[in-house]
Amino acid sequence: MKFVGKETTPARTPGMPVIKVIGLGGGGGNAVDYMVRSDVKGVDFMCANTDVQALNNSPVETCIQLGAGGLGAGADPERGKQAAKDDIDLIKEQLKDTDMVFITAGMGGGTGTGSAPVVAQAAREMGILTVGVVSKPFSFERRNKIADAGLEELQEQVDSLIVVPNDKLLKVLGRDFVLAKAFDYANEVLHGAVQGISELVTRPGMINVDFEDLRTVMGERGMAMMGVGHATGEERALKAAQKAIANPLLEDISVAGAKGLLVNITCGVDFTLGEFNEVGDVIDEVADADARVIIGTSFDDTMTDEIRVTVVATGLELVAEGKGRPQLVKPNLQAVQANKTETEVAPKADVSPEPKSEPVVTQAAPSAVETTQAELIPSEPEQIRPKMVVNGEPVGTMSDSSYLD
Repeated sequence: MKFVGKETTPARTPGMPVIKVIGLGGGGGNAVDYMVRSDVKGVDFMCANTDVQALNNSPVETCIQLGAGGLGAGADPERGKQAAKDDIDLIKEQLKDTDMVFITAGMGGGTGTGSAPVVAQAAREMGILTVGVVSKPFSFERRNKIADAGLEELQEQVDSLIVVPNDKLLKVLGRDFVLAKAFDYANEVLHGAVQGISELVTRPGMINVDFEDLRTVMGERGMAMMGVGHATGEERALKAAQKAIANPLLEDISVAGAKGLLVNITCGVDFTLGEFNEVGDVIDEVADADARVIIGTSFDDTMTDEIRVTVVATGLELVAEGKGRPQLVKPNLQAVQANKTETEVAPKADVSPEPKSEPVVTQAAPSAVETTQAELIPSEPEQIRPKMVVNGEPVGTMSDSSYLD
């Protein structure tokens, strides 16, 4: 019996992309279970595991048993890999007509580590935009060698890869934080990425982003960084944007040199022009001169005071721990604006929108805005500020109000 539970096909809105999330092994299954309980809309979920008991306990409707035994992979990635190869046709059948897939797993075990590269390779061969969101084990588990080997193999097969080391949970949350809730914090990384991207391409907004914009940014091969910031009240846009670009739970990566930056603002109808500009300024301060930046908005009628900013930066490189991670300090907006004026070579008023026939080819972002002023301002003035793309068209510099047109 290869399918556990009931297989369903959700109703589709014509013209909307099909986004799926597949959880592999125990860790991936737990992450998907969390998302199902969170009631994320516009996304299909599925689980695949060598452990039938875990599948039977899952709330996910589409589950695939990998391999014949049903008793797990015994912490052996080779067994997990072979099980995925044996049943790859079943997985490909479930991925048919999919535009984007998130593959989530816990690295260091048998099923997730072994099967993730196999599933990712199959998805990309089908032309599916493929993003991996995986966790690394605690150091004391002595499984990091297996995890690192699995990550290296997985990175070769995905378009973008987001890594959440469990060791970060202790550093960020502290020793007294409840264990079960700590893992929910890690699962929020996947939840935030999927929710933000789904809303960006499926919900109506004042500034819409189509799926090809998304493919352009997420298709940059390499490591990725994502963050979600929520805020209410005074300076909510500024605070939400700052939180979004500083996610302390992710693997140590430098935003400098990223090739793409995707920004989604989810807000109510009370969202103002000034707030939109504040989010743009935050992104402007961290974006590299050659960054391809795509920004969109999606409306949620239930959000009367809150806004949510989701940022995904792609094409990143790993750095030594402690380098490239922004420090959480309260920004001085006047100082930031003054420094921006000093470092801009040409006056903003002289910058005209790019012609539609000449799309911007770009790259992405240093560390986050909550760094010190020395980190915020480049040591040498940039000759060109980053370009922003709205509705698939380049629209001038990010510090220029022309991108609101």
